[in-house]
Amino acid sequence: MSGKTQVKSISASEVSRAHETREQREQRKERKEYQRGRWAIYLFLAIVIVCQLVPFYLAITTSLKPADDMTSALIPRTANLAWSNWTAAINEGGILKSVLNSVIVTAVTTLLVCVLGAAAAYPLARRQTRFNGLVSAFILSMMMIPPLSILVPLYTFLVNIHGSNTYWGIILVLTATNLPLSVFLYTAFIKAIPPAIDEAGTIDGANKLQVFGRLILPMLKPVTATVVIMTGSTVWNDYALSSYILTDPAKQTIAPRVASFFSANTNNLGIAAAAALIAAVPMVVAYMFLQKYFIAGMVAGSVK
Repeated sequence: MSGKTQVKSISASEVSRAHETREQREQRKERKEYQRGRWAIYLFLAIVIVCQLVPFYLAITTSLKPADDMTSALIPRTANLAWSNWTAAINEGGILKSVLNSVIVTAVTTLLVCVLGAAAAYPLARRQTRFNGLVSAFILSMMMIPPLSILVPLYTFLVNIHGSNTYWGIILVLTATNLPLSVFLYTAFIKAIPPAIDEAGTIDGANKLQVFGRLILPMLKPVTATVVIMTGSTVWNDYALSSYILTDPAKQTIAPRVASFFSANTNNLGIAAAAALIAAVPMVVAYMFLQKYFIAGMVAGSVK
């Protein structure tokens, strides 16, 4: 009896497949290919995530090893974790002071780059004159000049105006090096905003400054988030300019301070790894909160 039932079920399935149209077979094939493509994407993303997390994992495990542990074990011994490396990096290396210096320099520089970049981009985007075209070309050319190529005259100028080993000296230098890209991004974004918005504000009795501050500036949030993240990460991780301009350990930012602390503790990689992780925490946290604005700004800038 069961054999007859099986024969009937098999014959029924064969009949249904025989009556299946060509279009239905193609749709079923496309669904299978779509599922395979999704699994391939998931596998690729998993590999990328592992490649991104492995260096952090190695830094964390290294920061928990004692000074006499020079092994390459991927899993540290839980009974011998050296939590003192983190306190030593804070107390001996002065990492928190350098973090505070970096926060001050990064915050002020990013604010100046955003304000000056948006203010300079507005007339360049709205007035398409030959002079403004030359100014835009000059700004683009400034983006192609490596800052280190003018390090000698720049440092000489800062020494003459007593700007070395000062917050305002490094802030001015980093603002000048990051401002061209900010102006370029803001100009491209403002050009996509309809000029009718400016005309409506002018009809209502607002002057150019009021139109920019009340109408245009609130619409620049996506590109402003992009400029904030790009400028903030560049300034925070700056090593070349900061190491030459800020030679005083009390005024050093995080990148040159970690480098000098790392070179002084090559025999104790645990302390050096702990200092590097402390330096990376603020930017990781900032990116976690601003990543959606960053992606929106990059997409908007590419479309516009």
